[in-house]
Amino acid sequence: MKALITGSAGFVGQHLVEHLSNEGDEVFCSDLSLGGPDLLDPVGVTGLISKIQPDYVYHLAGQADVKASWEDPLMTFRVNAEGTLNVLQACQLSNVKRVLCVSSAEVYGSVQESELPITEKHIINPSNPYAASKSAAEILCKQMNSQDLQIMCARSFNHFGPGQKENFVAAALTKRMLLAQRLDQSEITVGNLETIRDFTDVRDVVRAYRLILTKGDGGNVYNVCSGIGRKISELATTLLNKIDSELELKLDPKLHRPSDTPVLIGDYSKLHKQTGWEPHIEFDQTIEDTIESTRALMTQER
Repeated sequence: MKALITGSAGFVGQHLVEHLSNEGDEVFCSDLSLGGPDLLDPVGVTGLISKIQPDYVYHLAGQADVKASWEDPLMTFRVNAEGTLNVLQACQLSNVKRVLCVSSAEVYGSVQESELPITEKHIINPSNPYAASKSAAEILCKQMNSQDLQIMCARSFNHFGPGQKENFVAAALTKRMLLAQRLDQSEITVGNLETIRDFTDVRDVVRAYRLILTKGDGGNVYNVCSGIGRKISELATTLLNKIDSELELKLDPKLHRPSDTPVLIGDYSKLHKQTGWEPHIEFDQTIEDTIESTRALMTQER
């Protein structure tokens, strides 16, 4: 199977390249950092896909930082919505068979406790510019899905693991804790620790992506999650225990987002029923691998 990955140099993209290669797929990579076309350049995107003629496309590229979306909502919307449109139109022109567009659980917005865990039937109610851009991209996917071009969306909940950038909570906390330990500091400032998130190992996530693209139904969305809700404080405490640190976590309201969804816990039963997928890697193992990876990166930086 010939597969193209947009955003292949990103955190998830790198893990997906490895997974697809291990599965025997012929993998082609595209990333802006590697000289690939800008998503907002339809001619460049069309030229790339026309040249490769992939059977399947994994569309991971985009603006994935919620905090950055508040700072530049227009660019976030253009990259994630208009960029997705450019990719899908290019796929139509090159007769690509199937496309997976990676969305986000952020599209669900605030959810009542009685509505948990969240299924794909839940209405989308985006509460930040990033979520709005992903919601728009999903609508485009549904509108452009056809028998000839089957398009699926993965609503990914929080995922983490080795190699993640520090603008995401698990990687950020890990690096700051390790740095504080190295500098013999007694405390670090943190944001809201009361929000509840559903964490999945990135290596389980990319396994789900391939199964969705090969076994999923066009026009459908699939939750990719663990089904387990954890407070950010639990993530922080587990990290401290694994690092063997007694750091004090000092709350700083300035680090809170303008609008933060209090609870996100997903239901992956639809994905499991259609593909057999379920998460395999334990939370503690992901924590340990994240710490080891971050330590190695910090050593390289030194």
